[in-house]
Amino acid sequence: MTTSTTTKLTRSRHDRMLGGVCAGLAHRFGWKPRTMRLAFVASCLLPGPQFVLYLALWIVIPADDR
Repeated sequence: MTTSTTTKLTRSRHDRMLGGVCAGLAHRFGWKPRTMRLAFVASCLLPGPQFVLYLALWIVIPADDR
């Protein structure tokens, strides 16, 4: 029997640097927030719409109620 624990995707209010998107994604996927932030900064070195995606997630993902 397999049990899985799912967490709701929310923006963090406690461990945020800008909008809480990276901290919320890190909490959802079981990563450390610092690791997620470093991955985001590293991805910004590649061409693509990273900043637009971050802003869209900031608008779409609800804030944490805690």
